[in-house]
Amino acid sequence: MAEVHHFTYGAFNPIAAYLVALLGSFVGLLSTGRARSARTRSRRTRWLIIAAFSIGGAAIWLMHFTAMLGFDVPESPVRYSPALTMVSLGLAVVAVGFGLMVVGHGRRSLPRVVTAGVLTGAGVMGMHYTGMAGMHVYGTIHYNLALVVASGIIAVVASTTALWFTVTVHGWLPMLGAAAIMALAVCGMHYTGMAGMSVELSHDLAGGATGIRPLLMIVPITLVSAATILGVALSGLQAMTEEEFTDGAGIRRRGVHAENPHPWSLKQASMSAMRRKPGSRPSPRPVPPRPVVTDEPLIDVPS
Repeated sequence: MAEVHHFTYGAFNPIAAYLVALLGSFVGLLSTGRARSARTRSRRTRWLIIAAFSIGGAAIWLMHFTAMLGFDVPESPVRYSPALTMVSLGLAVVAVGFGLMVVGHGRRSLPRVVTAGVLTGAGVMGMHYTGMAGMHVYGTIHYNLALVVASGIIAVVASTTALWFTVTVHGWLPMLGAAAIMALAVCGMHYTGMAGMSVELSHDLAGGATGIRPLLMIVPITLVSAATILGVALSGLQAMTEEEFTDGAGIRRRGVHAENPHPWSLKQASMSAMRRKPGSRPSPRPVPPRPVVTDEPLIDVPS
């Protein structure tokens, strides 16, 4: 078996991966909080989609490849398939989105959360090992079955916990604490699965590792992440703007701040004037007379 390094750049990769997972989880929880307060199904669905990209795209997928930048096999080059990398992104977003849709609509219940957590955890495992299938080396990758099962259990528990947090946590500090727990669980799932892999080098190097280098992966990952973050931010701003200027039923509000559901009208002003008691209207303030100005020159009168 070949020597495998998981922390090529020291503590930088696990710390960076954890911070990425923390940020994605926190934004996802904020979005699900907005979804809970939405009064229409379409608005709730929009916020849940934003949360799916935040949790599945950033907290899980981006964390995975941030951690994988520290993976190295000194005796073999490591290359990545861009196609399978993008497929793994789609699996992560769809899996998390499915779980959020299950628990985000309808009545909240523990069986519903557990069922969605199991399905979401399976999707997260599919994302992880699809991304690993897109990694090519001069040899064969083997996995320890016990550690694979352990990583699967962690993925299911982490997904169930994350979904439970999305429907129960309120407030900034509880959300930040929940995001910290979610990030720790996601990183634990990743490194548990990576600890169970080994590489058996092949003596036949014909048609060896194909794909792009790990550091070059930063370019497409950065572009996809930037596009995802920009799309999430714009969608969130648009949703908040619509909620600001429409009422709970999705009807446009009138007026500047639209706090009065019945806009002011001339008829209301007339009726208000008719109901006013005689003499209740204050009289206008008396205006002092203006001084008379003439064009005749002033003549000094001798004393």
